[in-house]
Amino acid sequence: MSRVGKTPIPIPEKTKITYKDRVITVQGEKGTLERTVHPAVDLKIEDGMIRVITVNDDRTTQAFRGLTRSLVANMVVGVNQGFERVLEIHGIGYRATLSGNVIEFNLGYSHPIKFDLPEGISASVDKKNVIRLTGIDKELLGQTAASIRRLRPPECYKGKGIKYAEEYIQRKAGKAGTKAAEG
Repeated sequence: MSRVGKTPIPIPEKTKITYKDRVITVQGEKGTLERTVHPAVDLKIEDGMIRVITVNDDRTTQAFRGLTRSLVANMVVGVNQGFERVLEIHGIGYRATLSGNVIEFNLGYSHPIKFDLPEGISASVDKKNVIRLTGIDKELLGQTAASIRRLRPPECYKGKGIKYAEEYIQRKAGKAGTKAAEG
């Protein structure tokens, strides 16, 4: 049984939720999100709570119940508080500049890389090496952060590249200096 799926989702004040034809729409202070609900589960909105109900009790349906509950809870949090992801750039000469909706990266390649931010995601660049991404859609925000990190993933010898702020890069020892055989 899904323990996550059993937990009801509280609806905050100033949040409007509509559920019609398997599409849930959540409106809050920061914006509006929509999502289609899987046919194996259904939503029941009552008494200021959202409950996820299963059609039958098999294992995959219970998994969809927990997934749907997490997705809807993230929608509710996103339209009220929003989400933030912080990326750090490490390396000599590595930097980012923001102009409008485009981030330009200098990452040690022979050319600068221009990254267009998707609609619904905003960014700010601090000290040319810290990027703050914000948005109401957690899934889109995580995908955008992963796409930026993929431009130059951190390497394990010097730690150069783009990494998440909370990520720890385990460093490897470099090539050990050996003396030539005397003889």
